[in-house]
Amino acid sequence: MRIVLMGPPGAGKGTQAIVLADKLGIPHISTGAIFRDHVSRGTDLGVQAGAYINHGHYVPDAITNAMVRDRLARPDAAAGFLLDGYPRTLAQVGVLDEMLAQQGLALDRVVELTCDVDEVVDRLLKRAIDQGRADDTEEVIRH
Repeated sequence: MRIVLMGPPGAGKGTQAIVLADKLGIPHISTGAIFRDHVSRGTDLGVQAGAYINHGHYVPDAITNAMVRDRLARPDAAAGFLLDGYPRTLAQVGVLDEMLAQQGLALDRVVELTCDVDEVVDRLLKRAIDQGRADDTEEVIRH
C-alpha cells in the first residue's frame, strides 16, 4: 500500500501513521523526521532546510522533493509506504505523481485528518515542551 496522510501539524498524523504503518507492515515516512535527520547529519540539504525551519517557514519544494525522493528510493519503501506531511503543495503532488509514475506505481489512498486550530496550537505547544522542539512556538504554529 502507498498511502498519504494529510492535515495540519498537530492533527494526529504521526500518531495514526505509526499505528497504521505497523499494521500494514510498511514504513512510516515523515517529512519532519526526514528534515530532522538531514539537519542533524549536516547534509547540504539539511543545512538549507534548517535555515527555513529555524525561522518557522516551510522548506521549499525543491529541497523537500529531493529529500523525499531519496527516502522513497530506499529498499524498505519498495513494497509500500505511508507518507506523513508530504505532499504539502500542488507542486509536490505533481512531483510525487511523477516519482511514482516513473516506477509504474500510484497512490492507493489519501487520508485527510482535520482538527480545530486552537486544539492544534495546544497540542503543538505541549509537544514543544515534551520534545524540546524550538520550531514549535505559538507564533510559528499560528503562522
